[in-house]
This record gives sequence, structure tokens and C-alpha cells, in this order.
Amino acid sequence: MAPSIRYFTKYRLTRTGSAHIYFDIRRRMETPRMDQVDAIAALGALAHETRLALFRLLVTSGPEGLAAGIIAERLGVPPSSLSFHLQELVHAGLIAQRRLSRNLIYSAEYRAMNDLVFYLTENCCGRGDACAPACNPEDAFATGD
Repeated sequence: MAPSIRYFTKYRLTRTGSAHIYFDIRRRMETPRMDQVDAIAALGALAHETRLALFRLLVTSGPEGLAAGIIAERLGVPPSSLSFHLQELVHAGLIAQRRLSRNLIYSAEYRAMNDLVFYLTENCCGRGDACAPACNPEDAFATGD
């Protein structure tokens, strides 16, 4: 079964000298493909006070993410406990881990978050479509919202 495809159009205003130029960006996005097993894994990973706080912290920090030491400091969690919680969220696909020299940087997986929200609100109100908004961190953090 081929995934259904949605198109999103965004209009931006660019100023070149005194002329205003409008242009259209079309992005082809596949409908989220989260299934029941993935949703259970994600919800199970978030079903802990520390992991939920950790995920929310990473969502607010943006695509750049945070180093493990900064996360431990902000949440007041011992590093040994933090590494366990981080791995649970990585395993569920809700956060990503990358190495930057000697630091491990963790960031939220916004697509997975959007897929989970879409899965939970699929066929919302019996209308056959989702009611939930989608988060696009590139737009939000670019404009400062």
C-alpha cells in the first residue's frame, strides 16, 4: 500500500532592494506512518515523569539539541539515571543522539512527535482526517516563535 501524499504550500516575502518578491515553496510530505506498535513504544517511553520532562526540554531547545551534561543540570537528574532515560527515548525514536567532539548531543525527533500526534488524532471527530497541528521546528526557530 503506497503512502498517501500531502502537499503543503508556504508563501514567503523576500525583499530585494525596493522590490517585493513573493514565491511559493512546495514540499511533498508523506502521511505519517506510525502504527500501533510504534505509538505504544512512544507513549510508554513518555510515561515517566523524568522522560516526559526530558522530552519537553529537548522539544523547546530546538533542532540543535542539548549536551547530556546540560540536560542533567537543568533537570537535576544524576548522570547515571539520565543515560538510562535518554536511551529509552532514543529506542522509542522520540529523540536523536549525535556526537560533537567529546559531547553527546540529544535533540527531539519532531517528525516522530508529529507522527504520534497524527496517529492519536487520526479520524478525529469521525471526519476521516486529523485535527492536530504539526510542529515544524525549522519555521518556529527561524522566526523566533
